[in-house]
Amino acid sequence: MSRRRSALENLSDYPYLRRLVLPPDVEALVARVPGMTSSTSTATPAKHAFEMRVGDVKAPKSDINALILDYLMMEGYPEAAANFSKEANLQPQREDPYIKTRQEIQHAIHTGDIETAITALNDLDPEILDKDPQLHFALLRLQLVELIRQCNGKDIGPALSFATKKLAPRAAMNKDFLSDLEKTMALLIFPHDSLQPEQAALLHSDLRRKTAREVNEAVLLRQTKRREAAIRYLVKMRAWAESAARSKKKDLPERIELGLNGEDNEHYDGIHENGHEPMITT
Repeated sequence: MSRRRSALENLSDYPYLRRLVLPPDVEALVARVPGMTSSTSTATPAKHAFEMRVGDVKAPKSDINALILDYLMMEGYPEAAANFSKEANLQPQREDPYIKTRQEIQHAIHTGDIETAITALNDLDPEILDKDPQLHFALLRLQLVELIRQCNGKDIGPALSFATKKLAPRAAMNKDFLSDLEKTMALLIFPHDSLQPEQAALLHSDLRRKTAREVNEAVLLRQTKRREAAIRYLVKMRAWAESAARSKKKDLPERIELGLNGEDNEHYDGIHENGHEPMITT
């Protein structure tokens, strides 16, 4: 059994969370709630004094529950948020009338249906793409990638036509856009099994995930003035604090795990293929 899954094995008070595959940052947070860690006993080396001090800090369960609920709402999981609220005895957050639309847009992007995502985004708020040309270009480029993926060595006409009409005019006015377009068009020339890493990355599902996250953040910024869930801000603050402490030569362990990377990364990458980036139900 992997370390990532073991953190959720004893969530007897939260049966719904046990059926979820959580992103590493949220799973690490859940594991800190009293009574939520695995009971498996393993020998561990002596801890650094800093780690012992960290272990003595007990975050209130109510605070951690609030962070988890905020994450579920901000990332677009209304059903998960409702179930978690019931199981954690939390007051449900004020209903977000756009949360299902955000979820549908992200799902469309994760499944490669970019045209549907753009249409839904424009129906939700046409000013989002009008005022963010970089995000608009990123979506259009991803749509071109999906058209090229569909070509698969066959008729490249639709991809060429789309690039000429939708992307070329924008690329002509922005050198960064032009560079991105040139890299994407290279997918039409070279076999996909012998691409350079830079081109191969365009066909990886990471590009869909990155674009979906950027779209979700743009919608949130327009609606709530906050781009990310609170836990993401905390993770960034923690990374900054460590960097500041090391620059001042404070006594710290050689490495402090942030909880976002680990031995199970390859396994976790595959989880994202469900069509909605950070989490699935089982």
